[in-house]
Amino acid sequence: MRRRAFFGAVFSGLAAGASAKPLLPKAGGIPTRTLGRTGQKLTIIGMGGARFHLVPFEEGAAVVRRAYDLGINYFDMARSYWSGRAEEVYGAAIPPFRKNIFLTTKSGQRTRKAAEADLETSLRLMKTDYVDLWQMHGVNKPEDVQKIFAPGGAMEAFEAAKKAGKCRFIGYTNCRDPRLHVEMLRHADRFDTVLMPLHVADTCFSESPDMSFEKTAAPVAVARGIGILGIKVFGNAFLLRTFSVGDCLRYTLSLPVTAVALGFNTAGQLEDDVRIAQSFEPLTDKQMNALRVRAGSGAFDTIRGPALEYWKTR
Repeated sequence: MRRRAFFGAVFSGLAAGASAKPLLPKAGGIPTRTLGRTGQKLTIIGMGGARFHLVPFEEGAAVVRRAYDLGINYFDMARSYWSGRAEEVYGAAIPPFRKNIFLTTKSGQRTRKAAEADLETSLRLMKTDYVDLWQMHGVNKPEDVQKIFAPGGAMEAFEAAKKAGKCRFIGYTNCRDPRLHVEMLRHADRFDTVLMPLHVADTCFSESPDMSFEKTAAPVAVARGIGILGIKVFGNAFLLRTFSVGDCLRYTLSLPVTAVALGFNTAGQLEDDVRIAQSFEPLTDKQMNALRVRAGSGAFDTIRGPALEYWKTR
């Protein structure tokens, strides 16, 4: 689903009818946080690379440039996005400011040889000789963990790349099962970051209380000193049926995350998110609980639990 596509069309039409011009956010002023023990400061919102397939190539590249101009320094990517073309979008946009941003990509390969091939392709397409963060993508099943740490597994490729200067930091992602985060974090000394879905309805997953990333996975990462990056802040747009963009962003940014990668693919979406980030103040415990209660209310069955979080392991 294209985030805010419907609402954007409605409100742009109203604005046109009233001859109104939207107020553009000023560049800069986005708060930063330190990413775990890396010492790197990231803007609390980042450019997500997963949705470039929804817009023409040049429009995507223009949004990347606009994100940088507005002060965003965290740029998320993965080898698999848009069957590899998403990395080409970054390659078309970031070279002039490459040294000024924190660039990531991901590989879903589980063997050393295949992961190394992924990284070489990623570097070539993004026109850079290193990434700041290279992540093991979609570590969602127990067998993934076994393969990664087996002889000849992906962990060897990641550690070799870090030693060679092809990546500065190592992380992994998991959006399906928070219990796998607990297992992966037994190896916390070998990782710098984790990436997980964190949103206002996460704690309402009805099939099992330990399937909440906020309750099960995030506290372990915090205890291990691992930097947390958030995704699916808007529940792949489903939460926007009930919550505002501001509600969703402020809730997740009030959790112990460093930054969230957002799937904006138009300048309007980007600018909305930047305005919210620039004025962000953490919610109080009372405000957080009120949003959780609202998300868990029987009136919102269509936007909570398995009906919303189809990506979670059943």
